[in-house]
Amino acid sequence: MDKKYDLIERTENFGIRIINLAKRIPKNTITLPIISQFIRSGTSVGANYCEADNAESKNDFKHKLGISKKEAKETIYWLKMITNICPDLKEEINLVSKEANELNLIFNSIINKCS
Repeated sequence: MDKKYDLIERTENFGIRIINLAKRIPKNTITLPIISQFIRSGTSVGANYCEADNAESKNDFKHKLGISKKEAKETIYWLKMITNICPDLKEEINLVSKEANELNLIFNSIINKCS
């Protein structure tokens, strides 16, 4: 299977996991803004990777991939906040955080190979 397709599928699955986890967080005045930020950063990883995959130039590719990398890191931050709010979700949060970290490392590696 084509590696680009694997990464597109992987980032799509990551976004789905983000949405499903967000659905399990209790909704209140504290959690609603955090959930919103978490969903934005987590689903942006795949959206920006798709844009990178269709980049118009090498620089555009690196820029879009850099955004995916930053969004993966931001998602890890929000996952830490959610762990504080919902310690009962810690096991699932750790799995999603591990995937965010792996995606961040993959994007970093691709960016470094383009330089």
